[in-house]
Amino acid sequence: MSNQPGGEPATQFGVVEIAPGEQAAREAASREVAAREAASREAADTVMKAFGGVRGMIDMTLPGLVFIVTYNITHQVPAAAWAALGLSGLFVVARLARRETVQHAFSGVFGVAIGAWISMKTGKAENFYLPGLLWNVGYCIGLAVSALVRWPMIGLMLGPITGEMFTWRKENPGRLAAYTKATWAWVVIMGIKPVILFPLYFTHNVNLLGWLKVALGIPPMLLAMYVTWQILLKAPPPIKAQLDDEPAEEPAEAPPGDR
Repeated sequence: MSNQPGGEPATQFGVVEIAPGEQAAREAASREVAAREAASREAADTVMKAFGGVRGMIDMTLPGLVFIVTYNITHQVPAAAWAALGLSGLFVVARLARRETVQHAFSGVFGVAIGAWISMKTGKAENFYLPGLLWNVGYCIGLAVSALVRWPMIGLMLGPITGEMFTWRKENPGRLAAYTKATWAWVVIMGIKPVILFPLYFTHNVNLLGWLKVALGIPPMLLAMYVTWQILLKAPPPIKAQLDDEPAEEPAEAPPGDR
């Protein structure tokens, strides 16, 4: 500690000297915190990618809109069903032409095809939406079960994208807790849809069912993604998985004086 003129210590005037070693340690700690925050943000940003982004949500929502619009115009179940199925097929062709991933487009075609077949077979327009409603219920149940057995589905979906695979399961308890919390958030948010739509299905009010199904397509999913993103921002960064074909890092050679 240095003295000011008159023998006054420097700390009396609010001046604190920091040793060079302490300053370096503080800077290193600051860089480490920044790196962890960046890694957490990068991992959180994978949420939209895992669910196909806005494009994937549109691919799964528009066929239902086309069905209800066509049904109102033609009052024919087959015409509405074929219109929705044709649009889903166009989405797949467009993605293939652009060499984009077709996972979400194919899942949309599969769901629309089943709904179209059931509605045409029974002659009831509301049955077009039945497979989607049953899928929502099954999806929520699967999410809840995965969280209860400590294999949260959000972690299973995001792990391969972030490169951590399943290291969060035993090596990163804070991240396991975050994935579990996010999975329960999806259960609550996505469970709103069947709670609202199933009673409408049994009223046979096709118009109200169809329009509400479209309205509840994207907003709840965006909300669930945002909540998941917020949870993962505060979670520990992912621990990258060591793949079998990757060479293990060799330990640094000890200095001559330490041998």
